[in-house]
Amino acid sequence: MEIAGEIALSADPGGTMRKWREIFSISQVELSRHLGITVSTISDYEGNRRKSPGTAVIKRFVDAIFDIDKIKGGSITQKLTEKQKPVSEYFEVHEFARSISLKDFVKLIGGEVITHHDMIESKKIYGYTLIDSIKVILEMPFSYFQNLYGNVNERVFIFTGVSTGRSPLVVVRVSSSKPSAIVLHNIDASSVDKLAVKISEKERIPLIITNTSVEAIKDVLNRI
Repeated sequence: MEIAGEIALSADPGGTMRKWREIFSISQVELSRHLGITVSTISDYEGNRRKSPGTAVIKRFVDAIFDIDKIKGGSITQKLTEKQKPVSEYFEVHEFARSISLKDFVKLIGGEVITHHDMIESKKIYGYTLIDSIKVILEMPFSYFQNLYGNVNERVFIFTGVSTGRSPLVVVRVSSSKPSAIVLHNIDASSVDKLAVKISEKERIPLIITNTSVEAIKDVLNRI
């Protein structure tokens, strides 16, 4: 368990125990009652006034904070569980071995440029992220968003499962980090939402569409 490992390896195990108790919004009194020990004992551990806790003590502590959280409704446990879900459920990140121009990228995926044709030749791309737009927008924890960028922001977001492209562009609009370009998959130019186009123009992010299959896109891009 990550929490137990963090405490055991910490240079300040007492401080780490206190941190997790506070993250779970559990008081020393609540914890002492659940463990059947005195508040002063907990205070001594957190203040490093006792020798570093052994594995048995750490296990009891971790079990206790999860048990207490469960009694309170389990909200913190749920948040931690969400963070542990594999990102592949929502998106795939791929880094290129070398940079390519956005112009070459568009050719490789059989794309059609909708906005900012003037930027296509000058932009360099170092990777792409294939995004399930429905899952990302409706289900993905907010804490995952920065992971969409992999190692660098100079990458293309390819959104699948789109109908008009409005929602993906709105998400990018409100994000602090921006991709170099956005691809809407399996959509015709006539179906692209006008607001999506306006956001693309305002943010200076080229908007591209493609009807090439996801398998074919991954096959050609993952060779770079």
